[in-house]
Amino acid sequence: MTAQDMRQRKIRLGDLLVQAGLISEAQLQQALQDQKRTGSKLGRTVLDLGFIDEGRLLRALSEQLQIPFVELKHYKFDNQLTQSLPEAVARRFRVIVLSRQGDGLLVGMTDPLDIFAQDEIERLLGKRVHPAVVRESELLGALDQLYRRTSEIASLAGELEGELQESDFDLSRLGESNSDAPVVRLLQTLFEDAVQMKASDIHIEPDEGVVRIRQRIDGVLNEQVMKEHRVASALVMRLKIMSGLDISEKRLPQDGRFNIRVKNRNLDVRVSTMPVQFGESVVMRLLDQSGAMFKLEGTGMPPAMLERFRRLLQRPHGMVLVTGPTGSGKTTTLYAGLSELNSPEKKIITVEDPVEYRLPRVNQVQVNAKIELTFARVLRAALRQDPDIVLVGEIRDQETAEIGLRAALTGHLVLSTLHTNDALTSAMRLIDMGVEPFLVATALNAVLAQRLIRRVCENCMEDDQPDPRQLAWLEALHGGSLRDHRFKRGNGCHQCHNSGYAGRVGVYELLELDEPMIAALRRGDPQGFAEAARQQAHYRPLAACALDYAIAGVTSIEEVLKVCATLADDEVIA
Repeated sequence: MTAQDMRQRKIRLGDLLVQAGLISEAQLQQALQDQKRTGSKLGRTVLDLGFIDEGRLLRALSEQLQIPFVELKHYKFDNQLTQSLPEAVARRFRVIVLSRQGDGLLVGMTDPLDIFAQDEIERLLGKRVHPAVVRESELLGALDQLYRRTSEIASLAGELEGELQESDFDLSRLGESNSDAPVVRLLQTLFEDAVQMKASDIHIEPDEGVVRIRQRIDGVLNEQVMKEHRVASALVMRLKIMSGLDISEKRLPQDGRFNIRVKNRNLDVRVSTMPVQFGESVVMRLLDQSGAMFKLEGTGMPPAMLERFRRLLQRPHGMVLVTGPTGSGKTTTLYAGLSELNSPEKKIITVEDPVEYRLPRVNQVQVNAKIELTFARVLRAALRQDPDIVLVGEIRDQETAEIGLRAALTGHLVLSTLHTNDALTSAMRLIDMGVEPFLVATALNAVLAQRLIRRVCENCMEDDQPDPRQLAWLEALHGGSLRDHRFKRGNGCHQCHNSGYAGRVGVYELLELDEPMIAALRRGDPQGFAEAARQQAHYRPLAACALDYAIAGVTSIEEVLKVCATLADDEVIA
């Protein structure tokens, strides 16, 4: 059915749903009244009122209108054809061009009865529209993947390069740039592309004759190289101004921050500059402050381990450590734990560097080494503020470790992080810092080690087999045969930008201290501590947790090997 057919039949969604028996006449009248109040489309209104679920609504539209219902999750797009429709139009009308169909185009629509949208597409593309019905969530995800801003970034970089080549151009004017200036538009587009790609960091790196713009997506850097190398200095200058940094200082590293609104999201941007051979390198960490929700269920922790971790957080005193390298999700786990503990009956103080996310009802303190406001100094002051729970962003030295452990002995629950590879070595790391073994043994309740591994893209997933050496190693870790098992890998597609991966999942190792481990700590016996830990019935090392995900087809052999590469052999196979 084409737009012309629908126009002639004057089909109305409400009548269609009632005729199909999906809603009653009374429900239709209620939905129409609610629609007048909210201004939403009728389809969205009946969904919000709970009269029908999205799947039944879309299938009904497909059957009644005799148009296809297309699942976009595994759809193979023609990028050039899809992008022939301007992004603004696609997002405004919630539509996406799918394929050529006869003399027209098959267009996915969340509302295939929107005749105005169909007319606009036909006007812009000069082709007859054949509508198909699609899920809104899948459509928005596809638009994010397909409408990258790389060409726009390249165009703006060229425009800025031309401006910088003017002999009388003064870089200091960048501080007065209006919203139409090329440098402002280029930065805004860089941020929009990063948000669209769910990047955690943006790197701007000047090199010989080029500037590299890199985004960290799912823990891996993706690069765009621009030959307009002069834009690097303009971008750095503008970012320094926005961050409140000294624009005249180019010899020393500087750190700053600013807030920016991008695609209806409030971003807290942490800026780090560093002098390099061809200018200054800038790295920006993007922290989305828009309704950030932290829940322990969202960490991906296995259910049995999650229940044990929850019980540990409910203890009135003692220290719980979360360990792992930078970028392994430690802060997210701690914030999720705090969110669960947060209540009017408890006073919570955090000591952080920096404060990454704002938590209601929590007293958050940012350390500042320039004025000697150190972790240890703030922690001492925090303990005089009558807290129930204290979070220390990171234990970096003996003094902070000792104050935190003594606080854990005197009726406080203390949460903190440590940069160690696994749970087994964390307790001994505190002793190596110079903390008395008896203090660690008495105050430390548990250690949670974690990593983030990439998920195989479901759209391009295919079978994979390890080589003989890998298979022998995986079987030793698994404790059984895996010869006939089919592992998974991603082949690369438009949805994962040819990486083979989409998203990440956490792998965990939770170690609760018991009497044999405590006795080994008191003796300062690392070997005895590790042996006692491995005797625990529910202890499972990080590598085994990662392998569980590979066996389940969630991640790849490659990701399991990455986790194990950071661990000693005796820490991999317990």
